[in-house]
Amino acid sequence: MGETGIDNIEDLRGLGMGKDDRSELIGAQTECTFVFTNEDGWASGVVMSYVEFDGSFWVTAVEGRGHVRGVEKDPRVSMVISNAGTSLAGRRMLSMRGTAIIHRDPATKARFLGPFAARHQPDDPESFIRLLDSPNRVVIQFHPAAGTVSHNSTKLPGNGRGGALPQAKQK
Repeated sequence: MGETGIDNIEDLRGLGMGKDDRSELIGAQTECTFVFTNEDGWASGVVMSYVEFDGSFWVTAVEGRGHVRGVEKDPRVSMVISNAGTSLAGRRMLSMRGTAIIHRDPATKARFLGPFAARHQPDDPESFIRLLDSPNRVVIQFHPAAGTVSHNSTKLPGNGRGGALPQAKQK
């Protein structure tokens, strides 16, 4: 069948990410696709900024948005993080299934806003906190569960899209 990444792209079992690869991706990226089931039962997704701490991923939204209503109806959600827009080489992707909890209490919001603003508006986090600290703001906590799927094309020879063979293998 040939060499994966050079002659074929069928068997990708060896391209999953280990813990260090996942941490590198999560640290380099600031956005995820948050996947939920909408009120009509359809799979839906929205791109959101996130921060990770206390073993969870945290995002924020305004009360009444589709993803907030979706989580209220069914807390089973997924998060997908890719390296698009980062300086990381190759094509990398991490998909995690888990459950989400909507927090409406001021204490959780206050605990979330500092790290979130520091990550997403490091030059002026206090201004971002003032903007986000609105009456209808909710915080969504995502707890990853088993069943992650990942891919790291830098583990493929060449560029992972049939790129040039190393000199020793060229005819």
